[in-house]
Amino acid sequence: VQLVESGGGLVQPGGSLTLSCEASGSIFSINGMGWYRQAPGKERELVAMVTSGGSTNYGDFVKGRFTISRVNAMNTVYLQMHSLKPEDTAVYYCNTRGFDTDRKVYDAWGQGTQVTVSS
Repeated sequence: VQLVESGGGLVQPGGSLTLSCEASGSIFSINGMGWYRQAPGKERELVAMVTSGGSTNYGDFVKGRFTISRVNAMNTVYLQMHSLKPEDTAVYYCNTRGFDTDRKVYDAWGQGTQVTVSS
């Protein structure tokens, strides 16, 4: 299973960015798709996750600023980020979990996309 991320970059405080991630490969089913982030010197943390049924889970720091959405037919997940703060600066990683065509569990990660919030 491969993940291709896009949408990172440099944005000013208070600005917005949208990240996207498309999964491909030997996918039988996808349970969860979402985003984690890791800032320098910090542990990786959950940003947002969405299940195949549409249930969502957000990190406490999101506080209504981010919205995750998923297009099941395209194996794609989006993360709309608004009111960005300098502390949101991190490498954002796409993650997906499910079963491959051999009916084995997979847990796949993208290569990461840098988000920098700075004036």
